[in-house]
Amino acid sequence: MKQQLLQRWSTLSAKLDAMTLRERAMVFAAVVASVLFLLYTVSVEPLLNKQKLLRAQIKQQQNQITGIDNEISAMAKGFVVDPDAATRAKLQALQHEIDTTSAGLMAVQKGLVAPNKIAPLLDHLLRGNGKLKLMSMRTLPVTGMNEALLPAQSAVATPSGQPAQTLQPGQPADRAAAAGAMAAGAAGMAGLTGAAPPPKPRELLYRHGVEIVLQGSYLDMINYMDALESLPVQLFWGKAKLDAQQYPNSRLTLTLYTLSLDPKWMKL
Repeated sequence: MKQQLLQRWSTLSAKLDAMTLRERAMVFAAVVASVLFLLYTVSVEPLLNKQKLLRAQIKQQQNQITGIDNEISAMAKGFVVDPDAATRAKLQALQHEIDTTSAGLMAVQKGLVAPNKIAPLLDHLLRGNGKLKLMSMRTLPVTGMNEALLPAQSAVATPSGQPAQTLQPGQPADRAAAAGAMAAGAAGMAGLTGAAPPPKPRELLYRHGVEIVLQGSYLDMINYMDALESLPVQLFWGKAKLDAQQYPNSRLTLTLYTLSLDPKWMKL
């Protein structure tokens, strides 16, 4: 078995040696892209789906609470004695569910890197590697998860006077169309009644990002990313760009994120 593995490794090495520099760079870029895609599929996507489900549940419960409050107010006007003890008990139960969901979000946050510790953590790992060179490191603007999930609106007005809707990458077309119809309807009602458009939903989670540019060999970059994956706390992978034009001194641009309930962010 060992002899077969050595023979396969020798064959693979011979094939790589026979490739041109451009072909090697394409192979290395494909390997990095495959690794990053696997990491996203295994770690980031399930957590985002869970967070999206929690947000939908919270919004549904908030709508239920609003409806119950309106019913209580209408009934209280016609009765001196409050007959809504059962309804208020249901309201308290719903509020308890909201508190439980919020506690769940706090538990998720505890497993993530604190925003103010991302830069020192990356620098510590870089010093431990000792072979990669830090070209630049900068913080990215804080964005709410609502901004990341809801479709963006274009600044160009349509013939009806409403802003055109743009489709975000990976967003279903029917969702973008529904969001556009809702926005157009709300704007039309605001124009008829003179009322302001409805406020945006309250942010529950904020995304804090760092962009880091490293220079060095491909293997050292792989070791650095392995060290990131082995951390006891979790970071989310964003974009990754490998520039191997000056091989073997390649340049890797990584975007890493963490989530927090606090919108505050310390700039580098």
